[in-house]
Amino acid sequence: MNLPTWITVSRLLAVPLLLYGLRTPTIEGRWFMLVVFLVAAGTDWLDGYLARKLNQVTELGKFLDPLVDKLLVLAPLLALIELGQVPAWGVFLILARELTIAGWRVNPSLQGSTAIQGANLWGKLKTVSQIGAIALLIAPLDASWQLPSLSAFWVSVALTLVSGAIYLLPQKRKDEQLLDHT
Repeated sequence: MNLPTWITVSRLLAVPLLLYGLRTPTIEGRWFMLVVFLVAAGTDWLDGYLARKLNQVTELGKFLDPLVDKLLVLAPLLALIELGQVPAWGVFLILARELTIAGWRVNPSLQGSTAIQGANLWGKLKTVSQIGAIALLIAPLDASWQLPSLSAFWVSVALTLVSGAIYLLPQKRKDEQLLDHT
């Protein structure tokens, strides 16, 4: 357990707070939950930055980071279902993708490798879109923001599915790619 991994684990503290705080949201409570969510989401960038900067990238970190990210995203989405802000089937699509990729990642033999694979660019775009959509949905904005917030949610669902499909597509080995370019 190094500093980046501890930061990842600390992000878990936001999950029960978000689930509880969004149960009966007040305007002030929602602003507070938005701050909690954004600070927790920001630690995702921080732990990755520190792991690379301090040369402390570990297999445990590569396993825990996406798992904690999924919990941080799914907790407020579940609360938002309960509040009637997002449809359950949209959240189910996100959950299905996340469980599929999590299973794929923890069984490296499915990928023809022995190492846990890190997130690719599409996975990072997916995460950013989910964070943005959830932030808009948590924020107690006036009714004129309802359509943009829900649109952001559906964009994040689409990116979630696209990134999952890209992750599961067979990747060419590096030696095959080199032959293709010669």
